[in-house]
Amino acid sequence: MITDRRRFLIAAVVMAVRTGRAGARQATTARTLDTKSAITYFVADGTGHAGFRPGDRQLAQWAFEAWERSAGQRFRFEAAAESSAVVRLYWAESNEGQYGEMRPLIVGGRRGAAVYIRPDTDSLGEDIARRARADALLRDSIVYLTCVHELGHALGLTHTSDFRDIMYFFGFGGDIVEFFERYRRQLRSRNDIATAAGVSEADVSRLRAMYSAH
Repeated sequence: MITDRRRFLIAAVVMAVRTGRAGARQATTARTLDTKSAITYFVADGTGHAGFRPGDRQLAQWAFEAWERSAGQRFRFEAAAESSAVVRLYWAESNEGQYGEMRPLIVGGRRGAAVYIRPDTDSLGEDIARRARADALLRDSIVYLTCVHELGHALGLTHTSDFRDIMYFFGFGGDIVEFFERYRRQLRSRNDIATAAGVSEADVSRLRAMYSAH
């Protein structure tokens, strides 16, 4: 019999393999976004998608703000209409245990990205689903950190093998539940997410190095 724990690990491996392939492509093609002007962005309304909650758009907004703060004034984000936004965040249906993904875009001649976030934590295996159902802050932490991770890819960051990084690649193993729980322990209320970026010093150093000449 396949246990709930085993199902979660299988789902995590499937997600890791899929994102790993994407990560390999990003490793050879990753480039920074054009920061001569503000990086325009758009966050879609996910109403109707499995697991989506109205407050998830605020979680996405906080993720954009977290990277902007981490950049140390090297770039700024600015909200825009979907048609002109360089970075676009959408909500997607659950699919084989994946958390999210990033797809490159070209918008008006500028490099951009479409980010897809799956907010249905019930699809991520019973270990996470059970905890997320019992703890709304853990559920929000998972959605928020997924936004941060995928936006990191949109900015040009690739996966790492350091469990402390938000850009950590699950294919290297480790306690995936703890990956989210350690962030949850920083929070007393949902509003704390607005100031707890969830990125490591190494994430910040890599980002600033990439955008140092901009």
